Amino acid sequence: MRIGFFDSGIGGLTVLHQTLRFLPNEDYLFYADTRHVPYGEKKKEEVREYIISAVDFIASQNVKALVVACNTATSIVIEELRERYDFPILGIEPAVKPAIEQWEGTEKKVLVLATSLTLKEKKYNDLVHRIDQGEIVDSLPLPGLVQFAESFEFDKNTIVPYLKRELSSFDLGQYGTVVLGCTHFPYFVDSLRSVFPEYVNFISGSIGTAKNLQRILESKDQINQGTGDIIFFKSGEKVEDTLTLSNYHNLFEMLDRLNKR
Repeated sequence: MRIGFFDSGIGGLTVLHQTLRFLPNEDYLFYADTRHVPYGEKKKEEVREYIISAVDFIASQNVKALVVACNTATSIVIEELRERYDFPILGIEPAVKPAIEQWEGTEKKVLVLATSLTLKEKKYNDLVHRIDQGEIVDSLPLPGLVQFAESFEFDKNTIVPYLKRELSSFDLGQYGTVVLGCTHFPYFVDSLRSVFPEYVNFISGSIGTAKNLQRILESKDQINQGTGDIIFFKSGEKVEDTLTLSNYHNLFEMLDRLNKR
């Protein structure tokens, strides 16, 4: 049985990449809803319907667990999905808690970068309200990064001017950690480092999700049941063309390089 991964597009590959570090001996199914990407700027009910349809398909593929590798999808529908299916379903949310724990009581603040829909959702705002006692969390939607990623546009000469424009009203020196609250955003860590002071940390929820998945599979005695094989789907159609598969593997190689810096 495979472990399913779902995202609106290629952002979820950043979570799968981290998971492969912890669980290399599993088989995976990665589903990108490229027909409807991006989710983050659409209406909530519209996105919910896309997610339910996609996960219905994934569930038909005999998966033993599902990772909703999309912050927007997690914020909208994770509890409904858990009620709907009988296999473990894990989500991902902005890593606000560890960011706050690092800087609370100091002069540094936390900046959460995500999609508009994630930042509007009750799940995110309840999280911040519950743990941000020092009121050190700011947030900013960066939908352009999702569009850049889906176009495979990672050139710093294009990305850095966009970031500087969007962040122009912020005093970047006041932040100690930037939370990458969208799974597309880790692709742009180099560009973000060019914009923020060198001491700023960049974190996402991917490692926590991967560790949680490992823990759940161990508890169910369903660990190490594969070879690292990955099959890819785009909005219900199996990906078999060489160019797309090559692009996906190139993204994994890029993430390898970024993680070593």
